[in-house]
Amino acid sequence: MSGVTLAPATASVKVGATTALTATVSPSDATDKSVSYVSSNTSVAAVSSSGVVTGVSAGSATITATTHDGGKSATAS
Repeated sequence: MSGVTLAPATASVKVGATTALTATVSPSDATDKSVSYVSSNTSVAAVSSSGVVTGVSAGSATITATTHDGGKSATAS
């Protein structure tokens, strides 16, 4: 089975604080294990290209990690 998982799947991040998300691409011998991250609500949570989420304001957001090859995705909220 191929795809991507994101851990932790849920997180609470205080305003101004950060937490790191880890994307795991499978199979383990996949040629391209790189992923892109995007936030559903950048006014609440910003996410860096390395998966570090920063709390911007109170509210909720979903972070999606998508593989560069194959377009598989996983979410965390």
